[in-house]
Amino acid sequence: MHRRKIADTPVELTELGFGAAVVGNLYRVTPAHDARAAVDAAWDSGIRYFDTAPHYGLGLSERRLGMALRDRPRDEYVISSKVGRLLVPNERPQGVDSEGFVVRDDLRREWDFSRDGVLRSIEDTLERTGLDRLDVVYLHDADDHWQQAAEEAMPALADLRDQGVVGAIGAGMNQSAMPARFLRETAADVVMLAGRYSLLDQSALDDVLPAATEHGKSVVAVGVFNSGLLSRDRPAEGMKYDYQDAPVDLVARARAIADVCEEHGTTLPAAAIAFPFTHPRIINVTLGMRDGDQVARNAGLHSRPVPGGLWADLRARGLIRPDVPETHTYEEGARCP
Repeated sequence: MHRRKIADTPVELTELGFGAAVVGNLYRVTPAHDARAAVDAAWDSGIRYFDTAPHYGLGLSERRLGMALRDRPRDEYVISSKVGRLLVPNERPQGVDSEGFVVRDDLRREWDFSRDGVLRSIEDTLERTGLDRLDVVYLHDADDHWQQAAEEAMPALADLRDQGVVGAIGAGMNQSAMPARFLRETAADVVMLAGRYSLLDQSALDDVLPAATEHGKSVVAVGVFNSGLLSRDRPAEGMKYDYQDAPVDLVARARAIADVCEEHGTTLPAAAIAFPFTHPRIINVTLGMRDGDQVARNAGLHSRPVPGGLWADLRARGLIRPDVPETHTYEEGARCP
């Protein structure tokens, strides 16, 4: 699998990444053997970028991912985690986590984008994973914490990067306006952009992607299935979009895109994975994968090139924005979708 470098850093990511939120029991229990099988299948498919966070399952994702990678050659893979939510003892546990993960709530999350919070969070992550270092560290969901995140957390990460402790730094969230500010106004090398450059939402063309282009920085795309609506060949009523039931008009639009994909000999989920790579600043698509079967499916979809004429056809029919870039040739010999 081809690798692409986070601009101006030594860190290279495989085109496809493994998002470990689901192995932290996101929405439902993922048995330990399925979680391990998913990581093993990702490795066998050529994936060498793995992303996690303390938030995911109150540390369960980090523990499982660290265990699965512990015996792998450390120089062969890249791991990222996040800071901003410290895990602290929960004085009033109710039994189950209240933020979407099916785990005991003996711990709780505490927002902290201070320098000390960043250093403590990284230390805790290293202890949970059992690994010797993190390659990439993101500020996690700093939406309501801009000042502290920009003035304390990001400079702390920049110091760690400049000392060679971490390879690259950035921010990740479910909007596009603030990630653009991180690219323009801070030392961030990369942003993790959730759902804002997909077949159904190209709003990143208004802020994040111009900022990345202007400042020569990189973008990792996540949420490319938009919570599931783009994950099947034929979208159905009742599927999710941005974590909620998909509006009828969006289901109809997804079906129309699926029809055009079929005309071009491909499928909606294959196109959803390939679409972010239409923009040269996007270097990776990271997908949440719960078991080995999901990994095999998504790796297979990624390995089959999507005809470049698909994007022109979708533009012509008004199904994606007219300013979506033309298919281009990637640097460093990477595959063109």
